[in-house]
This record gives sequence, structure tokens and C-alpha cells, in this order.
Amino acid sequence: MFSAHKTDQTLTDKFKVSIIGCGNVGATMAYALLLDGAVTDLAIIDMNKEKAEGILLDLGHSLPFTSYIKLSGGDDYALCADSDVIIITAGKKQADGESRLDLIQANRAIFESMIPKIAAAAPNSLLMIVTNPVDVLTYEALRISGFPENRVFGTGTTLDTSRLRFNISEKIHIHPQNIEAYILGEHGDSSFPVYGSANVSGKPLLEFPEFTQEAASQCYDDTKNAAYRIIHDVGYTCYSIATVARELVRNIFNDSRKVFPLSVKLHDYYGVSDVALSVPCVLSRNGIEKIISVPLNETEQGQLKKSAEILSGLIR
Repeated sequence: MFSAHKTDQTLTDKFKVSIIGCGNVGATMAYALLLDGAVTDLAIIDMNKEKAEGILLDLGHSLPFTSYIKLSGGDDYALCADSDVIIITAGKKQADGESRLDLIQANRAIFESMIPKIAAAAPNSLLMIVTNPVDVLTYEALRISGFPENRVFGTGTTLDTSRLRFNISEKIHIHPQNIEAYILGEHGDSSFPVYGSANVSGKPLLEFPEFTQEAASQCYDDTKNAAYRIIHDVGYTCYSIATVARELVRNIFNDSRKVFPLSVKLHDYYGVSDVALSVPCVLSRNGIEKIISVPLNETEQGQLKKSAEILSGLIR
């Protein structure tokens, strides 16, 4: 076990995050959290102990230029004890030409072994699932851990939604932060855009002359295919999902109660139950405070049910 810290100072507002998995995604998330400053304690855990310790040492050399943070890392799940949030990125990564659903068998087996150890070490934590297929594995993590439903969620379509807003902004030339539009359903090929209620400052998105039907289709296609493009070009994605994790962690820390499209177990959400899919959720220190039933037109309701049908046959 390796640790590095600036001082033995005890902070009254301790906020600990543990990251399970030190691949490109996990390491980039650790770096993003280090720079963000909301986290007071950061643990990095990987089955490759030397890799975890090497990343930790590299991060530690940044401490003279960052806010106070206590760093620890290794291969022992006991390191995640007392975590407020545990981010799980461990698993087989998506290769060029693979869909996220192709990863189910390998990553389900990893979760069967890993989740009980995490739950035993940190029984009061929030579990944030990043590993793909995130919807299936969110459902599995909930089942295996035995945690309350509000404390287990996946990053889901938060990244897809960010990509969609970026693509829309390129069409209508308005900052993505001012665009209210969601991708819901599966974090995968059966996801769908919610254009019926999408707006900018209350003005329906579909009323913008630049946002034609062709533009709408192109924005969604570019969103759905973004990961495939990046994986083909680079071999992996890491920066945008790390930014998503940083944003979610910061909003948990601040108890902000902002709304994000997160993967959660559904109960009669437009008739969909007993499957984890992304829908708008209120996020707080307690995890998922509330699930919001946003308006979905008939087409969008059908797309949600299609996502559910695809994933329901893949869960146990």
C-alpha cells in the first residue's frame, strides 16, 4: 500500500472518492478530480498494484500546485473504506468495432468478484458505475451490492447528452450550456434524443430555423457514433467521460440537486420497469433524490421501450 499527502492536517469537511480501475479512463478521472479541488481524499485501486502506485506517485508530484488532497493507492479494496463516492471503471474496454453490449460476459464476471469486496469495505458509499455496458452493469451492481437504489447509478447518457448539446450548438451557434436537450435510454445504440421538449431559454429547439429535420438527424447520428469514431482514431475515450465524472462528483459534494440523465433502475417509467436506463435524475449527497418524468411524445416513449426490451433480455 502506498500513500502520499501534503500534511497531516485533519479536515472537518472530508470528502473521499475512490476509483476502481487505473486504465485510461480511471487515471484521467483521478487527474480531473485532483485539479478540481472538491475531493479531500482520493484512493486509486487496481489489480495491478504497481500501476496504481505509479499513477499515484505521478499525481502526487502535482500536489504543490493543487488544493489539499490525501492520496492512497494499491490493489487492496480496503483502501476505499469510508468513501463518499466509489467510481467503478474496471473492466474490459471497448475495442474498435465492438459495441458496448459485446462486453457483457467479461465485465459481468469482473463485477461478480469485485462488487462484494467494495460493498464490504465501504457499505455507506455511493456507487457510480462507468464500466460498459453501463446500464446492465448498474443493474448488476445494485443486485450484487444489496445497496439501496438511490446509492447505485451509472453515468449513463450524461456523456451522450453532452455530445448532443455540443453538436446542436454547432448548428445553432449557441453555447451548449444554454441548450436543454437530452439523450435517454441505453448508453448505446438504442439511445434516443428527446427533441419534443428540447429548448433554449424556453424557445423550442425545433423552432430554430437552422435546426432542420436534417440537422436534427445529423446531430443524433454524430452523437451515437462519436465513441466509435474516437475509439477508431485513438483506441479509447477518456477526457469527456472524466469530465462527466468530475461534474457528477462536484455536484454530489455540493449537494446541488442538479438534474443529470443517469442510469437507474426504473419502476413504471412510461410503463418501463425492472431495467436500468438513463432518465433525468436529481443528484444530491444522498445519490438519486428523485427521478423526473419528462414529457415524451409517442415516438420517444416507443424508443424508451425499445431500449428496455433490448436490455431486459441481458440482465439476470
